[in-house]
Amino acid sequence: MSADLHLKFTPKRIARTIGAWVHDHPDGWLNVLGAVIGAITAIGAVLFARGLERTEHFTEHLQGEWSLWLLPIIPMIGALLTGLLVYNFAREAGGHGVPQVLDAIVRRGGKIPARIGFVKVIASICTVGTGGSAGAEGPIVQIGAVTGSAVAQRIGVPQRHIGTLVGCGAAAGISSIFNAPIAGVFFALEILLRDFSLRTFTPIVIASVFATAMTQVVLGDNDAIFATELPNYVFRVHELPSYIVLGALCAVVAWFFTVVLERGEDLFGKLRLHQILKPVLGALMLGLLGIGGMLVFQDMVGGEVVMDEHSAVPPFFGNGYTVIKSLLDPVSYNAAQVTLSAIAVIGLLLVAKVIATTFTLASGGSGGVFAPGLFSGACTGAMFGIALDKLGLIPDGSSPASYALVGMAAVIAGTTFAPMTAILILFEITREPHVLAPIMLAAIVSTAVSRKLMPDSIYTAKLRRAGIRIGTGRDLSMLRHVPVSSVSYATLPPEPIYASDPLSKLVTLHAHHNVPDFPVVDSDGRYMGMVTGADMRTALIDREAIPLLLVAELMRNDLPVIKPDEHLDTVIEKFSRDDVSSLVLVDGFEGTKPLALVTRAKVMSRYNAVLDEA
Repeated sequence: MSADLHLKFTPKRIARTIGAWVHDHPDGWLNVLGAVIGAITAIGAVLFARGLERTEHFTEHLQGEWSLWLLPIIPMIGALLTGLLVYNFAREAGGHGVPQVLDAIVRRGGKIPARIGFVKVIASICTVGTGGSAGAEGPIVQIGAVTGSAVAQRIGVPQRHIGTLVGCGAAAGISSIFNAPIAGVFFALEILLRDFSLRTFTPIVIASVFATAMTQVVLGDNDAIFATELPNYVFRVHELPSYIVLGALCAVVAWFFTVVLERGEDLFGKLRLHQILKPVLGALMLGLLGIGGMLVFQDMVGGEVVMDEHSAVPPFFGNGYTVIKSLLDPVSYNAAQVTLSAIAVIGLLLVAKVIATTFTLASGGSGGVFAPGLFSGACTGAMFGIALDKLGLIPDGSSPASYALVGMAAVIAGTTFAPMTAILILFEITREPHVLAPIMLAAIVSTAVSRKLMPDSIYTAKLRRAGIRIGTGRDLSMLRHVPVSSVSYATLPPEPIYASDPLSKLVTLHAHHNVPDFPVVDSDGRYMGMVTGADMRTALIDREAIPLLLVAELMRNDLPVIKPDEHLDTVIEKFSRDDVSSLVLVDGFEGTKPLALVTRAKVMSRYNAVLDEA
């Protein structure tokens, strides 16, 4: 009896049963799976963060016992381990994680091999834990995405729901890092899925909430992986113009960060060096930059704002959380330190962080760009705040720390093109309602200016260079306003084609006029159907049969037609139904007379042009 029960309730059978339930009752079971994925991701995120923290402490202690000139050695060891892991086990685990998740959603329906998650964990600990300039957020998002994908594939969830469960994992990861469940939801919806439908929204909310709850169970109430004590900042209405200027400045910093990282990826991609050794070269360059940084920052007046004099590693190594927390603390800006030299120190640190992150990630190291973005934003805001303070433009009770906080949101919004995510993360970190107005204003300004400066976010730039376009609901909305008349048409055959014509007539027309497809009309010139080029090529396989065939025998009468008053959203939807290279444009009055051919290639060319103009 027990043996029968054991056979009946095998893990594979249980998974298939749950998969069948999900197929029959998707809404309810997606919510349950969202909760499971959220809890699993939170546990994985905490374990990853703790492993990373211990590795950092160990390497910093080790570094403190060595000479400054040996600073590159530890990052190079970590980079070598990363290169070996990524090259041999999961190439997708290199880089900053989120583009790989987007790629999986767009090209593979959200299917991500489970091994990527394991390799990403170890590779990121090796990279960031040994001093690599990157963050934990990208890896944790990728870990969550892999968890969601693995659960979906294991249970046999229908293809259309896998992306939603991937989003559940990603949202859970962000929620665990910042104790920010709302921001986690918007990260998944705004950056990854770009889908705000209720069926998608509900399980992602549940996953994010369960991740927050599980993180607090493990770490303690109201704690998070990124946790810091923040003072009560003071914001006043007459400071809002300053935050508009700060938003624009942060957009320039976001552009600088994105472009430098993009150029670095191109340069390392062209480098004739084994893939395993590229991260090692990046770590060597990082180490040399670190030596220079230690020598410069320790001797500069004002360096104490961002650097502990007893620190054994440069302030731009690792995830940079220590510097961020220092810049968010008003105590760091006492009268002795708030000088023009402090602005120079922070400015140099900002540039060094961007270059260090490029050396780390562009060379193939594993980590995220979110923490470097927060770092860059805090530096930008702090510099701007100190400058205002020296000019006497900060009211009593305010501090440059306020501008550092707002700068963090603005740079994240500028690099990701996701202002809601940036706003909510910083709001949920502070839990202060009065910070919302300046954060919102700066984030929106930064996003708007960034979109003018660059066509892609830091996450989608790499995909665009690989020829992958990320569509959005906004794209569809734009297409609703683009008429089909804006597309270049292909001309009709030089003479009408009737159903009773011999097929050999089409062969002759195709040979002499290069017509892709052949609309068929009746004796009154009314559209009847079409012989496609693909069907013609199939018929030409048996050339001896051509003289015996009529056009009517190959004609398709099931293809949709296009009218002149239609827009690109409708046209693309019609092309999606059938695998044909062109459709017939008919007159708008009676809808029966062929006017031209609308080709798929011309439609997609116009579609890409619309996206580029946006």
